[in-house]
Amino acid sequence: MIGIKTRLSAMNFLEFAVWGAYLTCMGNYLGKAGMGDMIAIFYAIQGIVSIFMPTIMGIVADKVIQPQRLLGLCHLVAGSAMIALCVIGATNPIPSRALFVTIYSVSVAFYMPTLALSNTTAFSILKSHGYDTVKSFPPIRVLGTVGFIATMWFVNCATFHDGHFSLTLAPNDFKFQYSYMQFGVSGVLSIILFLYCLTLPAIPLVKSAEKKSFTETFGLSAFKLFKDSRMAVFFIFSMLLGMSLQITNGFATPFLTQFQSSADPMIQTSFAATNSTMLVSISQISEALCILMIPFFLRRFGIKIVMLMAMSAWVLRFGFFGLGEPTMPGVLLFFLSCIVYGVAFDFFNVSGGLYVDQHCDASTKASAQGLFMLMTNGLGATIGTLAAGEIVNHYCTWEGNYLVGDWKTVWLIFAAFALVVAVAFAFIFRSDNHPKVDRDEVANAHAAEPEGFVVADEDLL
Repeated sequence: MIGIKTRLSAMNFLEFAVWGAYLTCMGNYLGKAGMGDMIAIFYAIQGIVSIFMPTIMGIVADKVIQPQRLLGLCHLVAGSAMIALCVIGATNPIPSRALFVTIYSVSVAFYMPTLALSNTTAFSILKSHGYDTVKSFPPIRVLGTVGFIATMWFVNCATFHDGHFSLTLAPNDFKFQYSYMQFGVSGVLSIILFLYCLTLPAIPLVKSAEKKSFTETFGLSAFKLFKDSRMAVFFIFSMLLGMSLQITNGFATPFLTQFQSSADPMIQTSFAATNSTMLVSISQISEALCILMIPFFLRRFGIKIVMLMAMSAWVLRFGFFGLGEPTMPGVLLFFLSCIVYGVAFDFFNVSGGLYVDQHCDASTKASAQGLFMLMTNGLGATIGTLAAGEIVNHYCTWEGNYLVGDWKTVWLIFAAFALVVAVAFAFIFRSDNHPKVDRDEVANAHAAEPEGFVVADEDLL
């Protein structure tokens, strides 16, 4: 019989494979489909639904439907919507914007809550089988990152044309990373996960006798943390830094792909130009590895320096893209941009989550983490993505399938913003402690986070 940890690992693999199929390469297809000027809107929708949908579905999972069942049902709806997008793309090269955005919104509205529901499911099943979640969950969650990277590589290499399927690293206009097929891959994986969830052990609903107010139910009580000036400053800067989170998810692959329009054959056929999704996947590999450095850096330097490292890494993330080239030696800067992403993401999200946990009382820990998510991945990411879209659309235009223009200026503007935030943080934020952090505690906090998003749960920190 397959062990429960193996089964939960498979669940996590599928959970994030669903997202990896389109998250970093969707912009390439949107440009071909006549919606290139809306890339920022598509990514902002994820931030908007993340503000309220996870909370609503969490309440349903607590009181109405068992978490593993609700996880499956959400994937059924999200996957069906993704398959619908694939069908629409296949039948109409330039689909209706209103219809496409509406169906996409339905899909992400039901997918985003599954990031928290999959954690709840895993924690509950592990506890019911007598496992220590702190030690058992991180290796399970690592399979989620593997799944995310696996589908990035698959859509980067997969092609389907004239009834023939193949995998290739060579230049090919029919790769899934450029087409509606990426949505089909995501949708099929969601349906598979829906069916898989039907096989998971039941998680009995626990009826709580404690009555919660509206503000407690929706985590609004955490806003009282703004009365503490230090926490208020921290949350404001979290929102400002959160503005950087989704920019490269939305625009890195269109930026790299546009080098195919170069008059230089060497640039046209370079690895960076023709395999942009695979190149960007280095960011996720780095993100998974950098978690190992956090305990040392937090113990040695404290939260302020670690957060400044994250902010500096965002400066480098954008700056390297702006200064790099798709051929040697400039392409090394693209690789470095992806490598420093691990520091930019982990040192901010994981360390920030730990800081919030250590500076609020037990009664508000979960809601405080929810507030951190709201400020970073809700308000911050949404505002930042929309603003980035305006900047990109000002300096670049779609010419055929390629978003061409003054990309160097675009990336340097983003780098300058991150630099201003870092300098302001260095002068304004005051931290009075160097938190003592346990390696298992950090790993468990990171394990609960999908790429680019923070999930709140009382058991995580």
